[in-house]
Amino acid sequence: MKKSLLFLSALLLGVVVCAQERHIITTDGVDLYVNVKGEGTPCLYLHGGPGSGSYWLEKFAGDSLEKHFRMIYLDQRGVGRSSSPADGNYSMDRMVKDFEEVREALGISRWITLGHSFGGLLQMGYSLRHPPAVEAMVMINCSLNMGLNYKTSWCPKACELLGITDRSYFVDESIPLHVRWDSLITALNSSDMMWKMGFASREEMNIMNSTYGELPSWNGDFSEAAMRMDDYGEDFTEATAKVNMPVLFIYSTRDWMIGPEHYKTAQFPEMMLVSIDAAHMPFFGDNAAVMKAISTFRKRYRL
Repeated sequence: MKKSLLFLSALLLGVVVCAQERHIITTDGVDLYVNVKGEGTPCLYLHGGPGSGSYWLEKFAGDSLEKHFRMIYLDQRGVGRSSSPADGNYSMDRMVKDFEEVREALGISRWITLGHSFGGLLQMGYSLRHPPAVEAMVMINCSLNMGLNYKTSWCPKACELLGITDRSYFVDESIPLHVRWDSLITALNSSDMMWKMGFASREEMNIMNSTYGELPSWNGDFSEAAMRMDDYGEDFTEATAKVNMPVLFIYSTRDWMIGPEHYKTAQFPEMMLVSIDAAHMPFFGDNAAVMKAISTFRKRYRL
């Protein structure tokens, strides 16, 4: 019996099922946590952060999303309840391969992807490599170019909040982006103003952060690696013109993490563009605007 299990795991993927929760073992030995809930068209959630995990979205918006889709909540490699690769491989190619292995393990032929923030980069990487597998994309306050987000919104707004008038250090491109970004994050946290970058209130940020303590042994390895990798510094703005599938692109007017005008860089040929009056995290309390947009999108494209 043990030999059979080892053979199947090496040949394809090992899947351990507990109710709706699954642990899918990738071909390079990473244990991916997956939770499948809801009815309808399968929809893979690609979380942001990098490294924020899928639990918080399931907790705060799952009831609404699961009325529209069969949600596949995935903690990416090196995140949350998933394990880390022994060889430290967090490349875009390997991430995309994970998504395909999860799809195959679940017996899904095609699905929708739903991304938030950094998850937009993963959506683009996936859709460009495996277009037949992706029926449509729902992008909520998504990045298409992290460097551009930093330059046009993150840095200016953070400096404004912190009262920084001499911004020469923060715009000096000879200094690695992640170093400058970390400096601003540290200063915002020290000044208790981090919430103003992406939340409607300090309370919302505290509620979001409290979810990480609800899960034991939270894995943060990917969040430590991602910002230092060239893979996730890629500019996908021009590539949007090559994505031939329906795209719902939702952007928030008070989203300083991505930028309220970042939507102007999206050139998807078949795009439904929706503006909502919200911050970067429009999932707390009343998320009716997001769900209304999703409902209209589903009806328009019969998803």
